[in-house]
Amino acid sequence: METIKIGIVDDHKLVSKALENLISFNVNFRVTMNCFNGQDFMDQLRTTTDHPDVVLMDINMPIKNGIEATQEVSKEFPNIKVIALTMEDNETTIIRMLKAGAKGYLLKDMSPDILFDAIDIVHKQGTFYTDLLTQSLLKIKTEEKLVQNLNDSFKSRELEFIKLSCSELTYREIADQMSLSPRTIDGYRDSVFIKLNVKTRVGVVLFAIRNNII
Repeated sequence: METIKIGIVDDHKLVSKALENLISFNVNFRVTMNCFNGQDFMDQLRTTTDHPDVVLMDINMPIKNGIEATQEVSKEFPNIKVIALTMEDNETTIIRMLKAGAKGYLLKDMSPDILFDAIDIVHKQGTFYTDLLTQSLLKIKTEEKLVQNLNDSFKSRELEFIKLSCSELTYREIADQMSLSPRTIDGYRDSVFIKLNVKTRVGVVLFAIRNNII
């Protein structure tokens, strides 16, 4: 079985070392980089050919934060897949990280099994999403059916709502942008959540990113 090379980017040295030790117990993974901020990580990437396959990226770091580093990685090294690993469960932060190019988002209090599953799934399939409430994966087959004919699956205004949901606008601001009432926007949100089988706005953003809607 192929060994997956892992990079860790976290300014908390105890956390990064604990992650490295944890990952070392899994024979399928090998830590090849352990950096303390985004700039250090990018500098190392640019001076080596032994790049990690998957990177566990903290968000709040000095010098260059995780969002900035993820944007640069996605542009310069598109084959490297980033998983955000943080204590933050703020929806706006999650969306910014995903739009920067992260392929998954995990909270630091997750179990080792979820971490290992996330690394494996991101490496093999491209994206991993753990719902902040239910910790359930998005239903890929459901998405495939929806994507086959977006015009039939979604009303034009629902598609517009999906695109605006990928911004940092609040739902009330989306209502103003679409010249609709907040109650109508709530209806679009509920309809889209049901069709995508997701429970948060983050799930909508992931669907849009995966299917090139934004």
